[in-house]
Amino acid sequence: MNETPRILVVSKDSSVLTLLEAVAAANSWQVESASSRWEALELVQSETAPELVLLDLVQSDADGLHTLRWLHRIRPDLPVVVLSHSENAAQKAEAIRLGADDYFSLPSEQQHLQIAIRRRLVIDTEESEMEIGSENIEQVGDEMFLVAASPAMRHLRAQAELLAQVDAPVLILGERDSGKQIVARLLHKLSIRSGFQFLKINCTALPCDLLESELFGQERRVVAGTSRTTPGKLEVCEKGTVFLDEISEMPATLQTKLMHILQDKYFFRVGGDTRVPADVRILAASHTKIDHLLTEGKLREDLYYRLSAFSIYVPPLRKRKEDIPLLLGHFMNRLARHYDISARAFSPAVLHACQAYGWPGNLKELESFVKRYLVVGDEELSLRELERKLAGNGDSTPPGSRLELVRDAAGESEAPVSASGLKSLVQSVKGEAEKHAIVGALGQTHWNRKAAARLLRVSYRTLLYKIQQYNLTPPPTYLPEMVPGTKSDGHGQ
Repeated sequence: MNETPRILVVSKDSSVLTLLEAVAAANSWQVESASSRWEALELVQSETAPELVLLDLVQSDADGLHTLRWLHRIRPDLPVVVLSHSENAAQKAEAIRLGADDYFSLPSEQQHLQIAIRRRLVIDTEESEMEIGSENIEQVGDEMFLVAASPAMRHLRAQAELLAQVDAPVLILGERDSGKQIVARLLHKLSIRSGFQFLKINCTALPCDLLESELFGQERRVVAGTSRTTPGKLEVCEKGTVFLDEISEMPATLQTKLMHILQDKYFFRVGGDTRVPADVRILAASHTKIDHLLTEGKLREDLYYRLSAFSIYVPPLRKRKEDIPLLLGHFMNRLARHYDISARAFSPAVLHACQAYGWPGNLKELESFVKRYLVVGDEELSLRELERKLAGNGDSTPPGSRLELVRDAAGESEAPVSASGLKSLVQSVKGEAEKHAIVGALGQTHWNRKAAARLLRVSYRTLLYKIQQYNLTPPPTYLPEMVPGTKSDGHGQ
């Protein structure tokens, strides 16, 4: 069973439509067109919604960007690629800020556009089929890795790739230990500043005076007419990236000085009167909700508006459980090397238990669990630990999601998976992660298979194959016409 991917082109320019129709014909894609914002919004909400939108800004920058804003608001999961007819850095930055997944200039970047469309549609063939939950671990520096097996993290990775191209401050938001520093390092790695230093400053770790010196440096008079200069992180990190963790904990006086740096591009050392150029990119992070910070006066409004022109949200672990098997493997192998002991395998029961638990402590809590599992070596004890946390409502798992059911579903009689390095461990749990991702997407879309394929960012044919491979069937609560393979599929998949 096959379905031609659908692309919606929003443009009033007939030459653009002709060009893209020719590209689509060469790749066996189906193209629909819309000449107005209202027509486009109607089509993306229809039963035959497209898998991708190509938005042409030639009609007028303001109108096109307004259309982009509404598309992102109505269908935040729908990839939108913006097309322009001139190199306009300000326009590109604004499009990315409003949620564009990519940006290309025509006709100069036509070839790159085709590659991007193929990547966004995730066309599968007999020779190379995209696997949901396949290994997606990227090193970002200092033994830190970004794991992006879940749709949420794949979207974050794509968003970070775009934001990295805009040499401007970025505000990174998310719960404690959800991976904000990892995202900051990814932004640095993908940016034009990647060849220079990345430095982190924890704004909660130092009192005001020390934090000021740490940031701006210091000039001290030694004897008359001479001084000793100690450079700060902003000076040491010239042309690089400075990551300010927990920016809301920075004292108000320093927030004011930081605001001037972002605006004027220079600063003064503590005790000095010489201007020091500030050629550095500022990334800032906070775990607290912004409205609370502004209401309580912990974050200056003017600084917030400077930082938040571009922002990125790191989802908590409970909202990206498809990543958990890969994270377990990553932590296990890193800790095993650190303690110089053999890595332990994760049985299906442990994998299911870890995905049932909500991990309010996010990556730190998961890493601590793996450390105890590795050192103590008692699987039953680890399962009881998670069971106690579930019983104590220490996570967001709905009532009734008990580990006894998880164990039954996992089948504890199965032999443990062998662990021989990260690659083999990832391979051993990949099927479970893939199946979990599919079941979650189908449940979220009420077994609407077309919607689930869009949510997973895979082709419709891939999803049908995977449903058959894992022998998945809808619960009795769903209507018979939604069962895969039946003739009555009138509600759309």
